[in-house]
Amino acid sequence: MANPKILEKKQEIIDEISNNVKESSSFIFLNNNGLTVSEVMELRRKLKESNSELKVYKNTLVARALKDLNIDISDELNGPKVVAFGKDIIEPIKAVAEFSKTHDKLEMKIGIVDGKITLIDELKKLATIPSREGLLTMFASGLLAIPRDFAICLNLHSENLEK
Repeated sequence: MANPKILEKKQEIIDEISNNVKESSSFIFLNNNGLTVSEVMELRRKLKESNSELKVYKNTLVARALKDLNIDISDELNGPKVVAFGKDIIEPIKAVAEFSKTHDKLEMKIGIVDGKITLIDELKKLATIPSREGLLTMFASGLLAIPRDFAICLNLHSENLEK
């Protein structure tokens, strides 16, 4: 029989993983074969800037936590993995994608976005979406274009009437 203290510690980690999956909008599994400690620290800093985290968990504990949540990605849980997650859907994905452009050894494998399993192709699409601030700016400029165009129309019409 295994030591009860060890089992208790493992259960705490499984509960932590479950809570992180439940509370996070995006939970991304990454291959980091060959990244140096300084590169991992740099990635942690980038993720922290976007209110996200990077954690290293044992695959067996992740598999147990995901099994409790009825999520099956056991095929992907082989080899060393790290997990990036955050409350925002896009920010952790963008931060990892941006970092992986300059570090070939880091690659996204699979993710859980809004409670759904998301494959690499979808993660890459999500990484290209502008930030929340960028989307709000685009929306605001679209809203302002209508009254601006209407004012130009009225001005041209008034100039035609003066002739």
